[in-house]
Amino acid sequence: MNFWPFKEKRDSSFERIMGVAPSVAGPHVDAKAAEGISAVFGCVQALAESTACLPLHVFHRIGGGERERADAHSLARVLREPNSYQSGMAFREAMTAAVLLHGNAYAKKDLDGAGELRALHPLHPQRVAVVRLPSGRHAFDVTHDGGQYERLLEDEVFHLADRTEAGSIVGKSRIAVARETLGLGLALREHGANTFRNSARPSGVIESDTKLTSEQAQEVANVIRKYEGTMNAGRPLILGSGFKWKPLSMNLEDAQYIAANQFNVEEICRIFRVPPTIVSDLRHGNYSNTAELGSQFVRYSLARWIAMWEAEISRSLLGPIARQRYFAEHSVDGLLRGNPEARAAYYETMIRAGVMLPDECRRLENLPPLTDRDKSRQP
Repeated sequence: MNFWPFKEKRDSSFERIMGVAPSVAGPHVDAKAAEGISAVFGCVQALAESTACLPLHVFHRIGGGERERADAHSLARVLREPNSYQSGMAFREAMTAAVLLHGNAYAKKDLDGAGELRALHPLHPQRVAVVRLPSGRHAFDVTHDGGQYERLLEDEVFHLADRTEAGSIVGKSRIAVARETLGLGLALREHGANTFRNSARPSGVIESDTKLTSEQAQEVANVIRKYEGTMNAGRPLILGSGFKWKPLSMNLEDAQYIAANQFNVEEICRIFRVPPTIVSDLRHGNYSNTAELGSQFVRYSLARWIAMWEAEISRSLLGPIARQRYFAEHSVDGLLRGNPEARAAYYETMIRAGVMLPDECRRLENLPPLTDRDKSRQP
């Protein structure tokens, strides 16, 4: 019986579920390794930071389609300060990044005796297992740092998820789904690092007219090792009698290294649906289209994550009666305002059409309302 090598069983179902599996290119791919790719880190940060930096307010429906800010509501307080060790911005950034990298983000609810939400404590997604109970509901089995086990019910957990399979509430990890693309990126990074570590590229070969003994070959290898590394690049190579140096013209561009790296950046941007210009890939960006790509980032990239937060806050953090009166909503006006000329034309059109008042436009520009004296001076 053959029990070795174990390499034939590395790509197990457990590894696939946890998002830790070997790629065809070779490297194992998980969330931690994927974040080492600059394009992945840039996409995750762009989405997580932008979502967390957007103002998130709780509103009270007052009838007739009107609403008012409910900053004194307990939910608004928890969203501003979810726990004693995190701000609202840090909490939302960490939770959004967890969904992007692992497919799921979990936080334990801290409820008082009356069932009112007091705090939210984030849980590491790899330490949470979702269990479907015979009743059809779900439980969350959590393993804490000290190895303690805890089972939480649906009402005790705030859960954010990426796209799920039918009949499941567990989100699919984009890292696991795009394992091969990210594996190629890790292989390219490893190739580049190894190449530069060995003086950036093989600049030539040593030839001999006679057959070398093993001792002579070892001696040549020992001499060559003295010239490895970027610190020794350019040093003259001293050869013994009977050896000739033959230079090579191969470089990284000949191996399509740079082109492959650029294509991999575009592939990663497709995985996270982020315009390449957002992660500083400006090969296809210019002054005229960069502003529009920024608007597309809000409409098509951020929209999914903003809607996820708003929907789950309403479903999970508000009771059936409370959600009829209260809701949470992000303000994206600041990201969609565009350049000053476009904003000025937009405001002028909206004011003339009677859709907006001057003070509403001034509020969007972070300006104080017009005083009576200011209004009397207007033509």
